[in-house]
Amino acid sequence: MGQVLHGCATTTEAVRRAIQNSQESLRALANRYGINQKTVRKWRNRSSATDLPTGPKKPRSTVLSVEEEAVVVIPPAYIAAARRLSVCPAGDHPASHALLAASLPATPRDQPVAGKKFKAYPIGFFHIDIAEVRTEEGKLYLFVAIDRTSKFAFARLEDAATVHSASTFLNALIQAVPYKIRTVLTDNGVQFCDQPSRRNGPTARLRMHMFDKTCREHEIEHRLTKPNHPWTNGQVERMNRTIKEATVKRYHYDHHDQLRRHLADFLDAYNFARRLKTLKGLTPYEFICKQWTIEPKRFKLEPIHQMPGLNT
Repeated sequence: MGQVLHGCATTTEAVRRAIQNSQESLRALANRYGINQKTVRKWRNRSSATDLPTGPKKPRSTVLSVEEEAVVVIPPAYIAAARRLSVCPAGDHPASHALLAASLPATPRDQPVAGKKFKAYPIGFFHIDIAEVRTEEGKLYLFVAIDRTSKFAFARLEDAATVHSASTFLNALIQAVPYKIRTVLTDNGVQFCDQPSRRNGPTARLRMHMFDKTCREHEIEHRLTKPNHPWTNGQVERMNRTIKEATVKRYHYDHHDQLRRHLADFLDAYNFARRLKTLKGLTPYEFICKQWTIEPKRFKLEPIHQMPGLNT
């Protein structure tokens, strides 16, 4: 671990050098490293294993001439006056209008409308989702949960995304959180629920899905997102992206244990050290401790004893 990759990289420098030195076919190399044959061909035709800079070597407008670009650079006061009169001093070229508009400060009319906020809930409402990640050893499944209110995050890596691993993850989440979990929100994946066509049959009602059994044992309400509406579970989708950007999209891992250790370190740093604007400058665990002083009945144990440091 330690090599920094750009956001869209699918290979490391070691893999690229191995491709350049190999005599195997494009298909064989693509299957070995889990990449596209076009990627194999690209690196085989290059002499270097480093990324090339992207973008134009000399940036310039693709629609304006040099003279028109010079005309656009005019005093801000004149631009504002021209805007009030709906007149473009650089002529009638549409690209000139676009450049002038981009150079102006945003007015209240131009400001984006703030999105609708989440409904306020007390702590204990968790969003849960699954993401796929990879190391040199192969594929793993990342189970992630985040509290809608406290932003406390919990994650585990599993070898398979099955009903059993989803239930095991929920049990681990219950043990890790110092307060009572009231509600969990998941998508309609087979790991979390029966498919709609089989959900109301007599067999499904008798045996009950394993994840729902775990929820019932701990008196947790299990809610499902509306099909084809992933934004309903947007908080955990965003947390998935944050974790990936800090781990597998940035570093190369030779084996699964490296990723597990780095994931644990990242979650500790996030939960106990990262101050969030939405929590008014508190870390997720500081917010939990504050809630314990306000509503101690929601807690199974005193959360201060779980904080890392001299008192642990």
